[in-house]
Amino acid sequence: MHVFTTGGTGTIGTAVVAELVAAGHTVSALARSDRSAAALTAAGATPVRGALADLDVLREGARAADGVVSLAFSNDFSSAEALARGIAEESDAMAALGETLVGSDRPYVVVSGTPWVPGRAAVESDPLPLEGPVAGRARSVLAALDLASRGVRVSAIRLPRTVHADGTGGFAGILTEVARNTGAAGYPGTGDQRWPAVHARDAAVLFRLALEGAPAGTAWHAVADEGDRVRDIATVIGRRLGLPVRPVPDETFGAFAPIFAMDQPASGAFTQRTLGWVPRHPSLLEDLENVTP
Repeated sequence: MHVFTTGGTGTIGTAVVAELVAAGHTVSALARSDRSAAALTAAGATPVRGALADLDVLREGARAADGVVSLAFSNDFSSAEALARGIAEESDAMAALGETLVGSDRPYVVVSGTPWVPGRAAVESDPLPLEGPVAGRARSVLAALDLASRGVRVSAIRLPRTVHADGTGGFAGILTEVARNTGAAGYPGTGDQRWPAVHARDAAVLFRLALEGAPAGTAWHAVADEGDRVRDIATVIGRRLGLPVRPVPDETFGAFAPIFAMDQPASGAFTQRTLGWVPRHPSLLEDLENVTP
């Protein structure tokens, strides 16, 4: 299969490209810089120059592919406004890719976060939240899943709050950067709230499985660790950085503050049973031992 992907040089995308190439697929991937293009070439993929806002480039990449993975998202989380702009850009890109595939029966894999459900771990049948700071992403994914009725074998991978590799990535990576900048490994609230996690290389296998065989209109949880307490995450970060561990005001975490303060465990058991997905790489707390002092 020839796969076109966006976001092929991020923490998740790098692992997805490597997994697809290792499985014998060919990959072309959006590259917005010379550095990204060089990284993709080194990984065995063909770079396609352009940015996520270049919708004609995305459409051409999708037309030439047997399957498409949408991974790219803005790295600007500096404010609620910046987050909203990133969500809008992602939504436009996902729509352009999906419309190009209508009537083709080709696979299209999109991404969202796992939902949160009061009092228990979220499962694959739970709906995505349509309120809150990232509700726009949920609406984009639901619009993409509707393409199943229009001849697209679309599926959604729901990623946990931390997709990690080599001690960095996701919400835990943000905790680490905030700790470096503030001089304390801080956590919001009591720190008893739980975040699910998965290693990027395990998540990459699930993306491949979805491309190769997930039924149209389905959603899957890329969850290996059902929920680590945020205080435990901060404790490892603090020890690795030699910094004190303590609660800090929610607003320390900017636009993500409402999400960071929530208890949001999630289960990937159904996904593992149904698709035969078996996470094999280190857990989040194990991987955080790679945080560089």
